[in-house]
Amino acid sequence: MLVDSHCHINFPDLAARMPEVLANMAANGVSHAMVIGVSRPKYPEVLALAEAHANLFATVGIHPDDPEAEEFSEDELVAHAAHPKVVGIGETGLDYHWCQGDLAWQHERFAVHIRAARRTGLPLVIHTRASAADTVRMMREHGADQAGGVMHCFTEDWDTARAALDLGFYISLSGIVTFKNAAVVKEVAQKVPLERLLVETDSPYLAPVPFRGKTNEPAFVKHVAEHIAELRGLSFETVAAATTDNFFRLFTKAQRVAGQG
Repeated sequence: MLVDSHCHINFPDLAARMPEVLANMAANGVSHAMVIGVSRPKYPEVLALAEAHANLFATVGIHPDDPEAEEFSEDELVAHAAHPKVVGIGETGLDYHWCQGDLAWQHERFAVHIRAARRTGLPLVIHTRASAADTVRMMREHGADQAGGVMHCFTEDWDTARAALDLGFYISLSGIVTFKNAAVVKEVAQKVPLERLLVETDSPYLAPVPFRGKTNEPAFVKHVAEHIAELRGLSFETVAAATTDNFFRLFTKAQRVAGQG
């Protein structure tokens, strides 16, 4: 069995066909998935999915790419984190691809999430794009290692991965690892200790080969795990079992559904 450690199935393309999405998960051996909070208005959708399905979990957070986003305060993040189906803080982090100029607001948003994770003991789900050095620096300066977490949809180099691993973080790989031109990500996939590796779809984005360019969904995480297994010279079953165990070891509030995974 597999866990999709990061998806956005509350987004319209997938929410409109939720029964099919969940059935496809089951048919492809994807036993659990984590639905990620990215904004205040959409958080109720994320939580409702987790409440309605035993094998879905939620996070609470504000994505770093929108300077106009309505914030959660630190205390609000802590309060939402008390819900039994909320198992992580984020998606949070830094994004210098979509945002330029004075990014003090983005740094403060990230710091708020790190503080909330430290207070709650829940892992962070960190996004970093074109901002690896500052992301790692802020993780160190604000004590992110005290909460732990995962670098999601990892696309940085091995040095950045090693810095995150040194802080106790896990590395999650998406469908990007299956792309022909993703040599840097493939190197990371081969080097990350198996016990610190997660897999994800980031659906509805970044569908893996052979579905590249189509709407992604949690069922397709199987192809991510298969490609990593091939790169590492391991069986698919070994990678699937390890990444599933890793998810539940990191996100300790998440409960396995009996008979699934």
